[in-house]
Parts: sequence; C-alpha cells; structure tokens
Amino acid sequence: MVEYRKHTMNSITNSFRILPVIIILSFGIIRAAPTPISVISPIEVFGSKFFVRDTGEQFFIRGIAYQPSIIDDNLEVDVRGAKYIDPLGDPKLCLRDIPHLKKLKINTIRVYSVDPSKSHDTCMQALAEAGIYVLLDLAEPDTSIVRNKPSWDIIVWKRYMDVIDAMHQYSNLLGFFSGNEVTNDITNTDASPFVKAAIRDVKEYIDANGYRKIPVGYSTNDDADTRDELAQYFSCGGEAAADFYGINMYEWCGYSSYGTSGYKERTKEFEDFPIPIFFSEFGCNLVRPRPFTEVGALYGAKMSKVWSGGLAYMYFEEENEYGVVKIDGNNKVIELEDFHNLRAEFQKVNPERLDKLEYLKTVKPAVKTTCPKISNYSNWKGSTKLPQKPDYNKCDCMQKTLPFLVKPFKSSLEHQEYFDGICSQVNCSDTIADGELGIYGSFSDCTSEQKLALQVSKLYSDRLDVAVDLAMDNEHIYYNSEYLDRIQRNDECSTMVEDVLDIKNTLQKSIKKDDENSSDGADLKVTKSNAGSSSHYVNSGCALFFVTIFIASFLL
Repeated sequence: MVEYRKHTMNSITNSFRILPVIIILSFGIIRAAPTPISVISPIEVFGSKFFVRDTGEQFFIRGIAYQPSIIDDNLEVDVRGAKYIDPLGDPKLCLRDIPHLKKLKINTIRVYSVDPSKSHDTCMQALAEAGIYVLLDLAEPDTSIVRNKPSWDIIVWKRYMDVIDAMHQYSNLLGFFSGNEVTNDITNTDASPFVKAAIRDVKEYIDANGYRKIPVGYSTNDDADTRDELAQYFSCGGEAAADFYGINMYEWCGYSSYGTSGYKERTKEFEDFPIPIFFSEFGCNLVRPRPFTEVGALYGAKMSKVWSGGLAYMYFEEENEYGVVKIDGNNKVIELEDFHNLRAEFQKVNPERLDKLEYLKTVKPAVKTTCPKISNYSNWKGSTKLPQKPDYNKCDCMQKTLPFLVKPFKSSLEHQEYFDGICSQVNCSDTIADGELGIYGSFSDCTSEQKLALQVSKLYSDRLDVAVDLAMDNEHIYYNSEYLDRIQRNDECSTMVEDVLDIKNTLQKSIKKDDENSSDGADLKVTKSNAGSSSHYVNSGCALFFVTIFIASFLL
C-alpha cells in the first residue's frame, strides 16, 4: 500500500476558512429562478446499490473529478476576487469540455464547489443531454467543516442550504457530499460528529422543502488507522447515517493487481456494507502516464458485487500532475496520454447489472450497523451525540441584545488567542463544541464573532468603565448602540440573553458604582491583567467621560 499526499483539491472542503460578514445571512443569496430539467432519470438508493429510477437498472459510477484551479492562467474566466471557479456556472467552460467528457465514456463528474448565486441551467442541461450525472460537494474553500476546529454553525449551514436550493431541481444531480476527508487520521476523529450532523440536517431540509429525495453522503480518505471506524460511524445511526459512502482510493499504482494493491482486502472488508460504496477519487500518479489498469478490476466480477464504481482524479492537468487534459493558451483542450488510457479502460467495462425489483426480492435485510464506541484503547473519539441544528434566529437574537460586539479578526489564530484569554476569566461552556464528549453549548452553532461577543459581554457587563475603554481602544470590540433599547423591551431576545448575562442586575450595580466614583472627580484607574492573548487595558479621564455619557443615555 502506498502512503502519500496526493493533491491540492482534496483539501478544498477542509481549507482554512474566514467567516463571512453576517449581513450575508440576513439578506440571503439572490439567484436566478431555477429551471427544472427532466431529460435524464434520477438515481436512487436501495440497499447497497444505486438504481436508475425509470428503468430500475443498477447504476455504476464511471466518472472523473471536474474542477479547474483558480491559478490556471489559460482559463478564459474572470476570477478577480473569486476563491474558486464554478465549472457549472460558466457555460464557456462546460460546453467546451463536455465533448471530451463524452469521449472519455464517463457518466458522472464530481464537482467540489459551485457558486449558488449563479445559474447552472445551461451546463446541467448539456450534461444531462450527454448522459452525465453530477456528484456535488456542498462546501467551498472558506466555508466548510474544518477538521482541527470543527463547527456545525450558521455560516456553514447557510452555505449548504444555498447550494441545495440552487441545485436540487436538476434530475442529473446524483447526490451531495456533506464533507471531504474532514477526519483524515486518528488525531481528528472528533470532527466526524459535525459532518454527521450536517448529513442529518441536509436530509431533513430536503424533505421539509418537498425536494426530490437526493442522496446525501460523505467522502473519506483511505487511512488504515481510521478506515473501519469511519465507515462504521457514517453508516450507523438512522436518519443521520449517510446514504452513500465514497473513499478516495490511491492504493493501486501503475501496473499493480487486485491481489497486491490492497483492493482485495478492501473488497473483503466492505462486502456487507449496508449503503452504496464507491471510489470518490482514484488514480495514483507514481507512474506517468497513468495506465489506469485498476479500472478493469473495479468494474470486474469480484469488485462490482461490492463497489458501485468510481471517479478518476482528475480532468484538468495542474501542478499536482493528476490531469488527463491540458488547456493551452488558446483555450484549446489538449488530450494527454492519460486521457486515452482512461478512455480505453472505461470503454471496456461492462459490469453485470442488477434489476431493482429482483434485487429487492432477493437482498437480505440489512444488518443494523452499530456505531463505534469511544474508549481509552481505541483510535475512535467521535461521539454518537451530534451537534444541534444551527439556529440563525437564536444567534441573531443573542447578538442584538449584547452590550458589546466583535468585528472579524485578520486570522483565526489571532481570534482564538483572544477567545482563550477571555475564557480564562469567564465560563465559556455555552459556546463549547466537543465532538469527543458530545457536549455542544447552547450558542456553539453561532459565528466566531458572535461567540466571542457573548464572552466579552459576560466579562464586562458589570464593569462598564473598563468595557467602554476596551471598545474605544480595541479595533475588534465595539459597543452595540441598540443594546439599551433592546434590553428595555423585555422581549424574547432580551430575556434569553438576560439569563446568560444577568444584564439588568449587573448594569444597575455598575451605574451605582460609577455614580459614587464620579462624585470626587478623580480619574478612574483600572488595570486588567494579561490573560492568554488579552491585552492590558488602563482607563483614563477620557474613558470616564464616555462612561458618563453612556450612563446618562441609560438613565434618560
């Protein structure tokens, strides 16, 4: 078995994310009205197989990953300010490539990110007419469930809903990936509960909106230390279980074989897997050009009884040298030798296909999968207790009634250091999200800025003299001008936050204290000791002036 890091695209759904401005959540995404298409029959899941709905014939994925890099200078696409290129939102790209995709004899492409504000009608229609389905990742580079700091929050959930709303109507949408290699070794198995919560909520959202029952699954890496537990975890648990399971598989290199590559062992391990399983990526490139001899084994008699096909990685040639075509300076597609090798192998495959009705008559009832247990002797640290569904209204309500709010930090590291400093002085359990212990605070689904604002407000709600100076001197902390008006309304929002901060009592104590201190006209000297990454704050007579204005506005 060959262990190595293969490419840059795999990290696209796990890349470092900078949280977007909250106003996006308030106004949503404006998009063109979708146009339903129905020139191709949808794919359905029954047991451990895919079936074409209209014919009842078993469906095998014969595909390729399809997403150009944003750094490809030969692409005739305006990428200014973009974080990725949506190949389904730009007809110039997809219409240029579809003839070559057809020539490859594929029936499926995997796309890692789309822009939900764009229309995808032209590309999806053209793909459907070519007999090509789409497997789509819901995340994008800056908005995903991140393995080293996982969170199932309103930002990521909003992204997922937008993509579902933009893409659900296309009959050639085969399914959604809720995550890609989020857990990739024994150090981050506690990230998997967040992905599983996403699967649960995506499936519920699709059903609640009356959309077609689009399969929702997960794509994992082929890590020997977590392989068994991951597969077990994502196939257990009722509605939160994945509908399908993809493995990014790079064990077969060059002219290997079924017996020596690891494919034989993997096939044996998954022979009773309860949901469809396939290679969400394959194509080791230690030998170039790649001969793709694994294709014959994957669709052969032994493996096709267990596996539902796979997707070669990838269409576009980039620095990682995994492509099968190059785009030249004239925007012309140059087919590489890898292209012709893959085409020749795909052209030969003809796996024995089951009929859905016959399959349902003869298939054994699926054995209920037991979720892996956490123990001191196990590599697995993912709880079966999942995060709650993200609640935008709750987080927005909380934000509106906090005395202090937070602007985005330049980096997540800077934000985390500041957060740790605050949490060394207040109880931050209401924002904790621990996938190993299965503990998720009431506000753990809010944005990073909202969670920090809550803790800052706790720390300073009864120390307004310090807090006002903090807001004056700190580029990230600012006073919420709507705060006093909101808490005096005594509505549901103010009551909710009042329970967390005890706002009214602390405010009254602070006002009384400030009235007493201001009577002798002395400057107020308050120093906050350094904790974690927190800075030193020293009040001055200027701060006292602003405190006085603050108190007067409240009393009036």
